[in-house]
Amino acid sequence: MANFEDLNRILKRTLDSRTASSWDRLARPSQKEPFGDWRIWLILAGRGFGKTRTGAETIRKWAIKTGYRHICLLGNTFQDVQKVMVEGPSGLHSISRPEDGLIYLPHKKRVVWGNGAKADFFSATSFYQLRGPQFDSAWIDELGKFSNPEEVFHQLMLGLRLGKHPRVIITTTPRPCAFLHKLLNRSDVVLTRGATFENAKNLSPSYIDDIKQTYEGTRLGAQEIYGTLIEQNEQALWSQKNILYCSKIPPLSKCFVALDPAVTHNKTSGESGIIVVGKDAQGVGYVLQDYSGIFSPTKMISTAVHAMQTHKAQAIVAEVNNGGDFIQELLHISYPDRRFIPVRANKSKYCRAQPIAALYEQKRIYHVRCFPELEEQMMRYTPKDTVSPDRLDALVWGMHLLFFSLQGDQKTPRIWTI
Repeated sequence: MANFEDLNRILKRTLDSRTASSWDRLARPSQKEPFGDWRIWLILAGRGFGKTRTGAETIRKWAIKTGYRHICLLGNTFQDVQKVMVEGPSGLHSISRPEDGLIYLPHKKRVVWGNGAKADFFSATSFYQLRGPQFDSAWIDELGKFSNPEEVFHQLMLGLRLGKHPRVIITTTPRPCAFLHKLLNRSDVVLTRGATFENAKNLSPSYIDDIKQTYEGTRLGAQEIYGTLIEQNEQALWSQKNILYCSKIPPLSKCFVALDPAVTHNKTSGESGIIVVGKDAQGVGYVLQDYSGIFSPTKMISTAVHAMQTHKAQAIVAEVNNGGDFIQELLHISYPDRRFIPVRANKSKYCRAQPIAALYEQKRIYHVRCFPELEEQMMRYTPKDTVSPDRLDALVWGMHLLFFSLQGDQKTPRIWTI
């Protein structure tokens, strides 16, 4: 009986240990493999987010549980692959378990699992070695560091032809790189963003304090901490140099919550843009907060009202084109005391955005901190863009109300002829 109880205790300790170290348990939602029929999972995130751990755990899962057998590990150099992707504290060798049967063969530039799956090492500096081999999956780390990312990527993709559903995970801190913009526009890419601060509990408190003091509100911080892609599109209205930051703001004379509602409200809907803007007595505008997200109609309204209360805004302004009239109805039912300014447009989004971009160039608008998703929409948006820039639309409506004295009323939507 004693032996049986001892075995039970040992088994329980073993199971508890495995559960405690389980990636499904430890991973944040942004580190878990997305659902859907995607081919490329692109993770754009700041330093210390946990990109390497996410890449290693994803590859381990693919090799152990999903049936992938011919894996490419691609870094900027062979040393990067070995020292970071494999041997590093969050690398494949470090996160493997005894039952995986992982064998590390550095002289062959390879790791092999007990079930026969293997991962071979390749480098961007010697990317022609990708000619010939075939893969069913791949992990590319720090694509933003590559001197020739597009050429390397296409060389890999030509060999990604085994299995029923070849997949790639790309983990990188954004760098000025036109090819990353091209990746974002691919229909087979699913994007995950993340900031350094999401992983604060696993980072040194002094490190967190230092980067806040040194980089918060800077363009380098936007890139390296928040994972913002700041490469300039020559046709875009905004450039990174025109987005200025100001952490301390004077008292505001006006403040509005600007809302650009999604056309539909279901699991496949786009985001609703909810941006809080204000202006001081000197005529300087500020972007105070970004509450945008995918919401049900009632949640969208309650989020906008919460933003209004938090920032003591005078009104909610919202575009009512494309069936957006329901906003006024929901507000009247649930929050009848909240002022609402409905607006309609009879000119293109690009035409509406031009005078606001001019205000940024004149240094008359500041952001109180970096808003990665909003700022990337600003720097990517061109006249040919067919994707609705929800956050940018909300920003434009709010700033027009602040700077061009379009006060509107609660009964009749304005026609903004800009």
